[in-house]
Amino acid sequence: MIRRRDFITLLGGAAAAWPIGVSAQQPAMPVIGLLNGQSPESFVEPLRGFRQGLKEAGVIEGENVTIEYRWAENLTDRLPTLAAELVRRSVAVIVAFGSPSVLATKSATTTIPIVFNVGEDPVRLGLVASLARPGGNLTGINFFATELTAKRLTLLRELLPGATRIGVLVNPANAAVTEAILRDVEAASHAMGLQIQILNANTSGEIDAAFAALARERAEALFVGGGAFFTARRVQLAQRAARHAMPTIYPQRLNAEVGGLLSYGASVTDAWRQVGVYAGRILKGAKPADLPVAQASKFELVINADTARMLGITVPPSLLAVADEVIE
Repeated sequence: MIRRRDFITLLGGAAAAWPIGVSAQQPAMPVIGLLNGQSPESFVEPLRGFRQGLKEAGVIEGENVTIEYRWAENLTDRLPTLAAELVRRSVAVIVAFGSPSVLATKSATTTIPIVFNVGEDPVRLGLVASLARPGGNLTGINFFATELTAKRLTLLRELLPGATRIGVLVNPANAAVTEAILRDVEAASHAMGLQIQILNANTSGEIDAAFAALARERAEALFVGGGAFFTARRVQLAQRAARHAMPTIYPQRLNAEVGGLLSYGASVTDAWRQVGVYAGRILKGAKPADLPVAQASKFELVINADTARMLGITVPPSLLAVADEVIE
């Protein structure tokens, strides 16, 4: 039989050996909510950049922060519901990619800090009062998806100097991106003497129909606009461009990696690294209103040489010399 004094001694020794997390309530780790209109499969490299940015700010997932992920799987109408879920979860900060995700999040909360990553002018979108002084609860990164429209057309013209009939594929459901692209395309194409054919696509079937229309109209090249939908359909776009022998330029290196001919745009991975830095700084006490909107500083020209050979295109040495990567 164990005497009472011995039992108390044993109990005390056992308590001393218990993990601290059991014997004392530890403060819960802060939670970052991540809202994205795409699927996780298409976001592996950007997430690597995001976690690197957090690490640079002294924040490591699983050690001193938890991340709640919400993916719309390319169904834009799900974004308001997913944003509301993160608000109810009382996350410490929300990071959002693309104007539809950011606008859904902005509508869901005026108090939780939001770090955005958008390709359009955030002032024009109504996200911030100014780039230098955002005000409110939002700040973030502008990675210039739309501002580079004229540059992409210039690169396409350099690759195909004789081309004059260019198709422009946009997603009408992504109104902010499409409006900006069409505005810049019209100005740039007029200055270059190009004939532009605008094509809309918001489903896989409409992408197929767009390529059929390009063939009927004898277009000589294609310019693909930005947005989560076209990123998700990048394999289909590359395959259709190959089938129709259509030289095509895209906004992201992801497109060139799956067989697209040419891409030029900001490094999405590096932009997400910057988002991670900002999210980490906010967790450490910084206010979104005091963090100026940062602008992407790393841009990538990627050429798929194998696709060029398949299309019978000789890439000019001037383009090869400035390419950040040539995929063989």
